Amino acid sequence: MNAIYDLIVVGAGPAGLAAAGSAAQAGLKVLLLDEFMKLGGRLLGQLHQEPGGAWWNGIREAELLVLGAQEAGADIATGVSVTGLERTDNNGWTLWTTQGCYRTPFVLLATGAAESANPLPGWTLPGVMSIGAAQVMTNVQRVRVGNRGVVIGMSVLAMAIMSELRLAGIELAAIVLPPGNALSGKDSNPEAVLDSLLRFANLAPNAMLKYGAKFLQNSMLRNLALNLYPKQGIRMLDVPLQLRRCAIEIVGRDAVEGVLVADITPRGEPIAGSERVVEADFVCIAGGLYPLVELAAVAGCPFRYVPELGGHVPVHGENMQTLLPGLYVAGNITGVESAKVAIAQGRVAGLSIAFSAAAEKAPGEAEIKDAMEQVKLTRHEALIQFHPDIARSRAKLYQIEIV
Repeated sequence: MNAIYDLIVVGAGPAGLAAAGSAAQAGLKVLLLDEFMKLGGRLLGQLHQEPGGAWWNGIREAELLVLGAQEAGADIATGVSVTGLERTDNNGWTLWTTQGCYRTPFVLLATGAAESANPLPGWTLPGVMSIGAAQVMTNVQRVRVGNRGVVIGMSVLAMAIMSELRLAGIELAAIVLPPGNALSGKDSNPEAVLDSLLRFANLAPNAMLKYGAKFLQNSMLRNLALNLYPKQGIRMLDVPLQLRRCAIEIVGRDAVEGVLVADITPRGEPIAGSERVVEADFVCIAGGLYPLVELAAVAGCPFRYVPELGGHVPVHGENMQTLLPGLYVAGNITGVESAKVAIAQGRVAGLSIAFSAAAEKAPGEAEIKDAMEQVKLTRHEALIQFHPDIARSRAKLYQIEIV
């Protein structure tokens, strides 16, 4: 059995790092674990320009959070996987890891999110990857994913990463919809996708596209635009957004050579005889994100299915405490949002745990309340909004009494 800590944080992404720093600063003995060798989680791949012109550099943000946690006194271990989690008595939790067992009265799960995939014929060919994998290879590992690619799936995540690939000088021949099936759902419906595109029109690189998006908020005009949407697409960052085309098959003998696409009706039905091959040497599939909740499930945490938050999420309160004593959650495990929201949630969790543990420099209730309000403000001002009803869904979830 390893040393007993006041708090063990699982996941060194934005939420976990922020929580570890806040809790350690309050006087708790904190251990932060992550299975990857680099700290920062999804922050490491993020690079985009804010509305005011400043650049959000995820690597730099991660460095600052790591420095904050280290200066506060948190212990950090990388390359460590947590394989089990169990409440063993009334006073604590046991964690099984690849470097031994730990005992602690408080655990914070900040395990983040994973990508979903929309499978289609040819998706096992070399050169096919998730959109997030392309982001990591480009921004973290500095590996060129290919010369000319096709993105299958239009989402806020795809649009953000598309701009990062273009900044790296990688050509994207087109962004098309996935084929219609039980797994793709609304992702293959042009009308539903157009609605989602309008929600993140603030990512558009010029004023004309932003103005056009506001113009299309009218439902009648939106339907008209959908019917008149050009088959070749509308260019954004010199990439054709082909809302009226879907992928049918990824083609190639030993690796990706192209994507067979077809024109589709406004309802997403392929038009016979319109098939053509778009040449490409790599394909990115953008199927969205879902919370990584396996450890919470192993611990016996109750769940709620909240589609607006990405799927099943652990039931928790606004202070990030679950229904299980001593178990807290923060970041994308609680619902898919931006890294800035995850950081704000991590700070709430760290402060809340320090308060419950009666830490030497424990915050007062007013400080925790202020941190909760900061989460709401950060969510409201976030550049990337994954769903329009996130705030409402969270408010409904937090009505559940946490004891």
